[in-house]
Amino acid sequence: MRAQDGILRVAVPKGAIFEDALRSLSAAGLPVGVLRENDRRLLYPAEGVEFVICRPTDVPVYVEYGAADIGIVGKDVLEEGQPNVVELMDLGTGWCQMILAAPSERAEGVREAIRHAEVVRVATKYPRTARAYFEGMGRQAEIIALHGSIELAPLVGLADCIVDLTATGTTLRENDLTVLDEISTSTARLIANRGSYRLRNAEVAALAGRMQRDEARIG
Repeated sequence: MRAQDGILRVAVPKGAIFEDALRSLSAAGLPVGVLRENDRRLLYPAEGVEFVICRPTDVPVYVEYGAADIGIVGKDVLEEGQPNVVELMDLGTGWCQMILAAPSERAEGVREAIRHAEVVRVATKYPRTARAYFEGMGRQAEIIALHGSIELAPLVGLADCIVDLTATGTTLRENDLTVLDEISTSTARLIANRGSYRLRNAEVAALAGRMQRDEARIG
């Protein structure tokens, strides 16, 4: 854990849940206006706080190892990475769904293959999640970990199906992919470093409480 200097360091994810994260942090009274400055900085100091801007998958890493005291990240990232952090609350924003999908013309064949315990090849950015899903059904799967456009894999014969995250289903429809199963849902979570949670409990708990009251007001 980093040396305590009185400054609360917050890991903020780039991308889809960035705006929701800013709203939640603003509700907690943090000065997020600095994050809207038009530059390419990754570290933003403000009054009493310092913001770290990073990839969503890196947020729990910064928090677990004490480079940040708290952070906001999707539940899907937590389930995949299994970081040793404190999950403080469900912010209820950034809803999306982990799904199993296959090309529409081959969807029934893939469904039957799984039903008859045949080994299917699965492309995904979430290998741990995909493996746990198939093991939970007592089925085997060959998991192929990718980092780019997962939807491409079954279209070019790299995989039979995919396990991926979707919010609107638009990309699935555009690539003529059919959802075979809904694995889990994900929303944004507030997490804390275990040491920071212990040593700065009152501060972190108060911040989470302000976020919770804002969520209740909106809900």
